[in-house]
Amino acid sequence: MTTGATREPELLYEPSPQMYDGARVWHYLDWLREHRDVDLAGWNELHAWSVEHLEDFWGSLWDYFGIIAHAPYTRVLSSREMPGARWFEGALVNYAEHALRHADTRPDDSAVVAYSQTRDDVELTFAELADAVRRARAGLQRLGVTRGDRVAAYLPNIPETLVAYLATASLGAVWSSCAPEFGERSVVDRFGQIEPKVLLAVGGYTFGEKEIDKRVDVAAVRAGLPTVEHVVHVPYGPLALDLDEEVVPWADLTAETDAPMAYEPVPFDHPLTVLYSSGTTGLPKAIVHGHGGLMLEHLKCQTFHWDLGPGDRLLWFSTTAWMLWTALVSGLVTGTSIVLTDGNPLYPDLREQWRMAERSGAAKMGANPAFLMACRKEGVRPDEEFDLSRLRQIGVAGSPLPPEGARWMAEQFGNRVLINNGVGGTDICTGLVHGSPLQPVWAGEMSGPTLGADVAAYDEDGRPVVGELGELVIRTPLPSMPVGFWGDPDGRRLRAAYFDRYPGVFRFGDWCRFSEVGSCLVTGRSDATLNRGGVRLGTAEYYRVLQDLPEVADSVVVHLEDPAGGLGELILFVVPAPGHHVDDDLRTRLAATLKGSLSPRHVPDRIVEVPAVPYGRTGKKLEVPVKKILRGADPTTVASPGALVDATALDAYVDFARTLGSRP
Repeated sequence: MTTGATREPELLYEPSPQMYDGARVWHYLDWLREHRDVDLAGWNELHAWSVEHLEDFWGSLWDYFGIIAHAPYTRVLSSREMPGARWFEGALVNYAEHALRHADTRPDDSAVVAYSQTRDDVELTFAELADAVRRARAGLQRLGVTRGDRVAAYLPNIPETLVAYLATASLGAVWSSCAPEFGERSVVDRFGQIEPKVLLAVGGYTFGEKEIDKRVDVAAVRAGLPTVEHVVHVPYGPLALDLDEEVVPWADLTAETDAPMAYEPVPFDHPLTVLYSSGTTGLPKAIVHGHGGLMLEHLKCQTFHWDLGPGDRLLWFSTTAWMLWTALVSGLVTGTSIVLTDGNPLYPDLREQWRMAERSGAAKMGANPAFLMACRKEGVRPDEEFDLSRLRQIGVAGSPLPPEGARWMAEQFGNRVLINNGVGGTDICTGLVHGSPLQPVWAGEMSGPTLGADVAAYDEDGRPVVGELGELVIRTPLPSMPVGFWGDPDGRRLRAAYFDRYPGVFRFGDWCRFSEVGSCLVTGRSDATLNRGGVRLGTAEYYRVLQDLPEVADSVVVHLEDPAGGLGELILFVVPAPGHHVDDDLRTRLAATLKGSLSPRHVPDRIVEVPAVPYGRTGKKLEVPVKKILRGADPTTVASPGALVDATALDAYVDFARTLGSRP
């Protein structure tokens, strides 16, 4: 292992004694002593054991969480080879059975509360949720859905979506969803790969004060999916789909009152859901996740890292297209009550998410760093303005949280609320590096690797490095690694996506640095790293310098490398704040600020004014598509308009690329 210069991260705080002493992970440590004769003193020892004794760790979770198996497994891990590792072979399970089993023991407890901008709030007990799933399951069976068939949903984050997901899973069919914010082309690009039998859709929805009509898009999606035999119309707001012989009203789908409930036993790695990469570069990857992998991983993550269980409530705004929706739903597997939200999360203002946290009594709330930084800038004081006495954690994901944001949160909540900053993604549908109630909180960094995750930063030669930037990699298998890509029977595309650089090691695609105390700083995607004359810098570090400048509303930076080995060209695109423009005076001041804060090599060669920065639906800046456009790529091949928050956001970069000409 190569070690760079010693860099002690800034300790914000240790978790409060109440949070630390009451953490659910202590119960698991006691259980290990009693049932496995494994005596571990605390978090660091537990993590070391979890990666050094991989089979013992995951096998213990199977027993600790009481996994319902219709047939036993023969071995926890048949092979550690990646790709190709096989988990819990022989076992027959069903994800939906675990999400609904609390209906037997806690039927009257709240399972779901839904806040909407389109209709009144909805709340379901575990018993009511199980009954709705039973009815939807019978309806899907009447439509001919059986094990292995695909059910696609063009739906917002509402109870009907959750019900249809669990009903699909109970049949052993395969689920996939897209948010109605997506345009027709983006939806067909995704669902067209999996050839669904049934499509669920709404006619429209409300976003803040805007009523969004989706009927034309639904018709186009339907026409673009020739395998769809039935469309299920979910009533939502005043806009309804036109009914015909192939369109089934939701009320008809769920009309059967006496259908029995059952769960199709499926192998551990049987497909549960298909998630998609961003779709900013060609067709999105259709990433298949299995029943057992997501169930066991989410039980581990949400119980030990998020510290959730019966009596708690989880609030995390997500559309149905994001992997966080799948993780949110998995709160049910732990017995947690979940909050479903749809519409504009910032309507009527920044404080709405804090109001929801207060109203729901959330124990854990999720937040995007951009949202937190905006609250900081606007002077929001959440712990003073709202009753957040039940809040124990704020999960931070989507992009790196700057140290200033972490310090602001510590000022608001002290050490009473854990800032659980993490990195994960669609590829594994969980977190790889984040915190827990037993770990310290570092400013702008993540507390450490998750349990069972053997992660490291690798240099270009495949050597682990500490104190230096490198590729984030996973060195041993995780149960929630993709079962495969849909339509990739020989695994060629999967190997190219994750195992091209370091054979046998999963390359995650983030650029990161681990400290000697184990914390981790993620600086952005590795394919967007700025490498000027051998001095590598993550884009997040670049944006951190610019974020508090009053003249700058937003920015995106790309580096056009020189194939001959020169410095290449560094271009900074700036969205000026209202009342400002990118003139020569601002360019001079920006260059001086970046030179002093970063290095002379990271002063932009050009600083260009643009009206908008392109963002994907998960809130990430799309640096790579911008870079490809500047290289001369056809804009229609690098980003689908439906995958962008603002479909016109790339237009200015296309215009600028014409002034450059095609770059090699």
